Amino acid sequence: MWSSAWCQGWDVAVVLLLGVWLPSSLGQTTPSPQHQSNKLQFRLVGYPRKHNEGRVEVFYKGEWGTICDDDFSLANAHVLCRHLGFIAATGWTHSAQYGKGTGKIWLDNMQCTGTEKSVELCKSHGWGNSDCTHDEDAGVICQDERLPGFVESNVIEMQVEEDRVEAVRLRSVVVASKTKMPIAEGIVEVKYKDGWAQICDLGWTPKNSRVVCGQMGFPFERKVNKNFYKRNKRATGPKLKGNGSAGSRLFTGRQKNFYRIYSVACLGTEGHLSACPLQFSKGNASAPCRGGMPAVVSCVPGPLYSHVNSRKKKLKISSTVRLKGGAKIGEGRVEVLKNNEWGTVCDDRWNLQAASVVCRELGFGSAKEALLGARMGQSMGPIHLNEVQCSGLERTIWSCRYKNVTSETCKHEKDAALRCNVPYMAYENTIRITGGRTRYEGRVEVATTNENGTQGWGLICGEGWSTREAMVVCRQLGLGYANHGLQETWYWDGSNVTEMVLSGVKCSGDEMTLSHCQRHKAVSCQKAAARFSAGVICSETASDLALNASLVQQTVYIEDRPLHMLYCAAEEDCLSKSAAKANWPYGHRRLLRFSSQIHNIGRADFRPKAGRHSWVWHACHAHYHSMDIFTHYDLLSVNGTKAAEGHKASFCLEDNECLEGVSKRYECANFGEQGITVGCWDQYSHDIDCQWIDITDVKPGNYILQIVINPNYEVAESDFTNNAMKCNCKYDGHRIWLHNCHIGDAFSEEAERRFEKYPGQLNNQIS
Repeated sequence: MWSSAWCQGWDVAVVLLLGVWLPSSLGQTTPSPQHQSNKLQFRLVGYPRKHNEGRVEVFYKGEWGTICDDDFSLANAHVLCRHLGFIAATGWTHSAQYGKGTGKIWLDNMQCTGTEKSVELCKSHGWGNSDCTHDEDAGVICQDERLPGFVESNVIEMQVEEDRVEAVRLRSVVVASKTKMPIAEGIVEVKYKDGWAQICDLGWTPKNSRVVCGQMGFPFERKVNKNFYKRNKRATGPKLKGNGSAGSRLFTGRQKNFYRIYSVACLGTEGHLSACPLQFSKGNASAPCRGGMPAVVSCVPGPLYSHVNSRKKKLKISSTVRLKGGAKIGEGRVEVLKNNEWGTVCDDRWNLQAASVVCRELGFGSAKEALLGARMGQSMGPIHLNEVQCSGLERTIWSCRYKNVTSETCKHEKDAALRCNVPYMAYENTIRITGGRTRYEGRVEVATTNENGTQGWGLICGEGWSTREAMVVCRQLGLGYANHGLQETWYWDGSNVTEMVLSGVKCSGDEMTLSHCQRHKAVSCQKAAARFSAGVICSETASDLALNASLVQQTVYIEDRPLHMLYCAAEEDCLSKSAAKANWPYGHRRLLRFSSQIHNIGRADFRPKAGRHSWVWHACHAHYHSMDIFTHYDLLSVNGTKAAEGHKASFCLEDNECLEGVSKRYECANFGEQGITVGCWDQYSHDIDCQWIDITDVKPGNYILQIVINPNYEVAESDFTNNAMKCNCKYDGHRIWLHNCHIGDAFSEEAERRFEKYPGQLNNQIS
């Protein structure tokens, strides 16, 4: 149910910092321990681990040491993850899971509530007092999102300062704006103790407004009608504690402003207000703003948030920059358009200023994080830019300085990514998941309002519920990617919600909220029992499959294969329907053959949805089939109809080859585990059964070859747009040629239109 504060809709808070802040410039490196022995430092170490997990080590009194797992809890992990520069913890480990440390065990029986600004405020036996061994070293798993302002460093120095900005909001005083999201204009307020305080507007500049708008998720600032706020000056001073009671009108009581900050001097390129030079007021006096008033900012919403009350539209924001592979709106791998082909940006010198230019160009605010090392997955296309250097004021990344890339200077392991500040929309208040073993899973419930105004919750009919709908739910709740969309749920029912209020929900998968998806006008659900309601399992990471398009183009050929050699293929339904009427075992079938490589370029292994117990043994090909349909092969006529089709009726998924430094995990032999590891690929050679399209009945002409992997969205991926591959195809009745092979949306819209309208070749010479 919506809280009263959100129902009144009169503030938007962006957490800038939850306890720790590096007050220096963002590019500064952390001082070495030798020079900072009087201050606490933290790091993650151990093996094997990802960048956001590991054994926690603390630098205290000139020596690195560990923390014992006795009495350890998720609350402890929250405090430690914030020390390490992450927004929260998702888990913790015991018994030296990341290996045993050495030296001191600095803390034992550590007990935090989870809200402490420092581990020094948590209960423990005291520094260095422990009866543990390093077999009990504790580790943490942090949520993969940095606190604003933290550099990409594994050693974090803790500094707790009184004068810092933890959160900022815009408080609207206009009644009509209080119920609309996003709030794009209002009084700038900063969190102070248990309330909110104002900033004096004396000397306030558009550069300051640009920074505030950026961290609120808006690309640009605009001029404010200050006369309006002066006329309503009595309405601009809320009480320090709490939110007051705005109701449905302007405040009328004369209340005293509390100015926490009396001077702000931003350059306009900062990612958040804390990075600007600030002068803080001392005491409770309002004297620092004599003759002034609270600072007011008005922002321009990006195109995605300009029509929030209408159905989701295909909004064209930027034609030369896009984000791929992110779970949330406003995050992903950065791709730029050059020579009609999309490519990535190398992360050399990639920083918040460059990331902010991209974020604003896409209609979001400034960047929260500039991510290095393909943190949003890898691409398979070209790499267009390297060493991008921006001031932060450019309107497009193409106005920044950059270098072109050679294959020697950068690989896709260094694809740059980012997370943008986006406007707060309160979408998470209209939906929840309940009954799960963790916060990442459960039955989906949506907020409802009865005719008498009573608010409650209802269920979604599970019929037709799929991974794509689950993707929207996980995104709306900020829980990452969808792992599964469940049509039947057996979760613990602790909410006593039994009524189906939604049915026929159909999403494309990229909507911001479930309310943007299609649904039945009136609820129609054949199985109305609560256990048949929709559920989700979300995950912080997901796989991402992509085909090697050039390999298909290079290996294509035609084979006339005798029928007596195709019994296994017929059993697996890999031939066209007319094969059933053939005079077996005499005659032959004409097969369009090619090799394929299916790469996992995501951040989680691709695993079949079905468990081992339900895999089917096929004696002909002597392996277990773990997926009913994994790949569709279609030969399409110029008007889009199918001229021929093929598919992998089942699939044996395994790692055939991997990138350097990546180990194979999956092998089908001997009833082995099936899947594709991140950084590996499953290769099917042209001479393997079913790696073809039966074109026996196809007439000569011009066609489009289309290959789609994971066509039924059986397994969740971070990006389904790159699952399809298309080629222009010419067949003269004897030979076949492919050209312009490319993955899904690898081309510009203009180039894709030319591809689709390709009139065909007049000869067999491909230019």
